Amino acid sequence: MPSKLLIIDDEVKLRTLLARILEREGYEVKQAGDFKTATNFLSKEKIPVILCDVRLPDGNGVEMIPSILKLYPESLIILMTAYGNISDGVQAMKYGAYDYLTKGDDNDKILPLVESAMNESKLKASLNQSFKANTKLALNEITGKSIAIKNAIATGMKIAATDITVLLGGETGTGKEVFAQALHSDSKRKDHSFVALNCSTFSRDIMESELFGHVAGAFTGAIKEKKGLVAEADGGTLFLDEIGELPLDLQAKLLRVLESKEYLRVGDTKSKTSDFRLIAATNKDLKIEVEQGNFRQDLLFRLNILEIHLPPLRERMDDLEQLAQQLIGKLAPLYHKQNCSYDESYLNRLKTWHWPGNIRELRNVLERSIALSNDNILTEETLPLEMIATTIHPVKILSAFSLSSIEKLHIQKVLNYTKGNKAEAARLLEIGAATLYRKIEEYAL
Repeated sequence: MPSKLLIIDDEVKLRTLLARILEREGYEVKQAGDFKTATNFLSKEKIPVILCDVRLPDGNGVEMIPSILKLYPESLIILMTAYGNISDGVQAMKYGAYDYLTKGDDNDKILPLVESAMNESKLKASLNQSFKANTKLALNEITGKSIAIKNAIATGMKIAATDITVLLGGETGTGKEVFAQALHSDSKRKDHSFVALNCSTFSRDIMESELFGHVAGAFTGAIKEKKGLVAEADGGTLFLDEIGELPLDLQAKLLRVLESKEYLRVGDTKSKTSDFRLIAATNKDLKIEVEQGNFRQDLLFRLNILEIHLPPLRERMDDLEQLAQQLIGKLAPLYHKQNCSYDESYLNRLKTWHWPGNIRELRNVLERSIALSNDNILTEETLPLEMIATTIHPVKILSAFSLSSIEKLHIQKVLNYTKGNKAEAARLLEIGAATLYRKIEEYAL
């Protein structure tokens, strides 16, 4: 099955030409002339690599990167900038883009870069699947000695064996799905399915079909009937993450199935039943959402029988080293590395970072370091630029906004792509081998 790409560019001729080039390489290419059309594609199917222009009719491509990654975190974005406008590329990298290309100047780099992004996407998907398979813990196996996480675990252990509805609160990345899985593992429903859905992932129509299923012919494209997640969770646990994003009319349908165990598939006239335990999660204050008219008060009453708050990582820094060691133990074998460890300066960097993305961010940082590490030792040179720029002792640090820092990062990416082959890296960078060696020494790569 061919790998999928999405090109977002309002210049039809350029977009069509680029699509033909990539299709000849065996990719399945989707095209969109604006962000709205692109979002429609992304809501229907997973597209691992996205080529996005900066200037679009309904927005700025650079500023859209965080929005795309929030909804579709597994996608890798390559930004296409105007000639000579490197500042867009710099900002794109800071926002989380995989890389950037200069239109009309980097034509020979498009195919290698797309191939590299596609390979990384496949690896990332494989690692995520393997990692999730290894994160099914019981409550007493969750890492933590801080008072806040201990209180959450203790509350969970008291009610795990019941069918009580649980609302998990806390910032994004604090481990709410892992905690929900642990509640399921300790429940009487543990031999049945644990089914998870992020309510911010799909459009309203697709969300209804994903949640409740549909009959054949219910809408255009519904060739055969679909079993929804409510049915899949029968006898087990349904976990709804970001429940504050669920559309109001679907909130009413969810309330009905919680109270009567009955629901209707899209296009069906006959009710079906499902007996599941609901665990919901949110990073929003649902009481405020009710006041603003975004969330049903009756559903909040039904959900808020018991709320467990999971603390952000910055409030449980005593757990950081133990969490890091546990994550390294799970991630390192996936990169065929054994007995990975870190030096003191690396650990100091971890301890002085503010972790806005919490445990999810910690996991991503460790994964990056493991991939870039030599001799199975994680050093601060393998950390993201913004973490290294947080000075904890007098060292010479490149500014995250300087051209030198971008050059260093780009050279490192090319070296990774060529698997350390410096001659090939120099060819792709279009510089002499001596210049590359000097740069490697200068940047300590």
